[in-house]
Amino acid sequence: MKKMLSAFLAVATIAGSLAVAMPAAQADGGRIAAGVAGGLIGGALLGGALAGAGGPPPAYYAPAPVYVEEPPCRFVRERFWDGYGWRVRRVQVCD
Repeated sequence: MKKMLSAFLAVATIAGSLAVAMPAAQADGGRIAAGVAGGLIGGALLGGALAGAGGPPPAYYAPAPVYVEEPPCRFVRERFWDGYGWRVRRVQVCD
């Protein structure tokens, strides 16, 4: 609350000092109207040029990662003794 009050007082002080220091507005042969018209025309030209320019280049997004799941069952090679010697057979293992 104190910050908001102090900010309001600062703005009011600056606005009051500007209002006191500003002289009364005078037309002076249309110089102000020419300045306003020139500002409007310049703003329109600049705004049109900025609006006509294309937007930024499209963003590049890397492809989504691909996850490969192991099958629930797999075949492994297993050595075993059959009484005559060592042999190898494929055995299905499910986790």
